[in-house]
Amino acid sequence: MNERRLKKTLLVIGTITMAFVCLFPFGWMIIISFTKDAAFLGSPYIHFTLTVNNYLTVISDPTLHFLAYFKNSVIIATMVTLVTVSISALGAYTVSRIRFRGRLTMPIFVLGVSMFPQISLVGYLFRFIERLGWINTYKALFFPYVAWTLPLALWILLSYFAQLPKDLDEAALIDGASRIQTLYKVVLPLSAPALFSTALLVFIAAFNEFMFALLFTTDYRARTVPVGIALFQGVHGQVPWGNIMAASAISTIPLVILALIFQRYVVSGLTAGALKGE
Repeated sequence: MNERRLKKTLLVIGTITMAFVCLFPFGWMIIISFTKDAAFLGSPYIHFTLTVNNYLTVISDPTLHFLAYFKNSVIIATMVTLVTVSISALGAYTVSRIRFRGRLTMPIFVLGVSMFPQISLVGYLFRFIERLGWINTYKALFFPYVAWTLPLALWILLSYFAQLPKDLDEAALIDGASRIQTLYKVVLPLSAPALFSTALLVFIAAFNEFMFALLFTTDYRARTVPVGIALFQGVHGQVPWGNIMAASAISTIPLVILALIFQRYVVSGLTAGALKGE
């Protein structure tokens, strides 16, 4: 009995500690975003005078271009998500259902390529994109983002498709369906949790990416939110922490809402690959 109570106590303490560690930065960001003349960590004293001026400035100040940055991030992340999930679904279905030489080598190769850090590739990518004339365009971010997020999407969907009974495919093929029809009418409807979790993770990764967006864009016409916020600068060069935190909160809240809405699908989609199908 004592051992059971001890385990329960440790579990509660661990859960509270993890929740505090995860939520404290977000809560501190919200506090600073509503604070007048916020100094963040640069001063030992912060005057907690609540105000919404930081949010109004971020949204209405034309020199900050925040709404343009936000629009660029949403458009690019949405396009990348749609294309990446579509390609990875085709690839995962091919590897998990069709037997051909090298089918197991392909996902391993994709995973190996994804292990190269961004900094090792960004110089070559910059020269290539510059020669194509794509600097400061959506295309400069779209194609690198698809290549960057594709391994993650492929492995999530591959692990899920592998758990689906192959009898479903065989029954559909016997009824006269093609491979593509089987994928879109049988496999994908049954893979909704994996598709939702994959789409959400890819969207968040593309929305929050920093390095490519920093080097391949030059102004608000293609620059995304993370870079735009990082380049916020106030009068006389000081860091406008209130504006930065307000912009960060506006950018983060939609992602949090999406995660909460699709939480059930995300959890089931990510854990299904670890379970052996019957």
